[in-house]
Amino acid sequence: GFFEIDLVAHCGHSASGQYAFTLTATDVHLGWTVPVALPNKAHRWVVEAVEYVADTLPYPMVGLDCDNGSEFINHALIRLANDREWAMTRSRPYTSNDNAHVEQRNGDWVRRNAYRHRYDTKAELELLGELWELVCLRKNYLLPTKKATGWATTKAGRSVRTYDAPRTPCQRLIDSGILTHEQAAELATIRDTLNPADITRRISAIQQQLRTHAREKDALPAAA
Repeated sequence: GFFEIDLVAHCGHSASGQYAFTLTATDVHLGWTVPVALPNKAHRWVVEAVEYVADTLPYPMVGLDCDNGSEFINHALIRLANDREWAMTRSRPYTSNDNAHVEQRNGDWVRRNAYRHRYDTKAELELLGELWELVCLRKNYLLPTKKATGWATTKAGRSVRTYDAPRTPCQRLIDSGILTHEQAAELATIRDTLNPADITRRISAIQQQLRTHAREKDALPAAA
């Protein structure tokens, strides 16, 4: 229930004007991740996104960790954390590895699925919202991941990472024992009713629409 949160900018090659962002929230222990599309990084949208993540989780959120951006370090989000009785911490300045879990998801979930195009229209924001719902189902319920557990030393004296057995975030949650029998059965039912091929086709269709939007904007003449 302790989440790292971060924003990914969908500005393309220019940070001018207003453009969409994705808030990524990653459970440090389970790997359960929820991306949410935002029209910009105003703190009102960030607070709404964090509330959405907390309210749609199948288990309680207990804490947040963020970087030092003003979209996170503000009275609105701190007030929300206090009202919900969440612990709230922040990373050290210029130390991105303090948020290593969510940074990994930014690359593997957000950039790999939404690319590096500029998204700044209502239609594109809606497509991002649809995309993240599907990505959440695919990644949280169907795709196993390994979790680093420590270090070991080879015969040659080199240090190497050790990992646990691959499991999906859903299975890690069920195995954690924090759910009731009914809650665990509900998650298993959701997982068993998902069609991986259908989800992948729908994701590909949305990605094609996003690429089409990007090509159309690239074809427009530059503003005077």
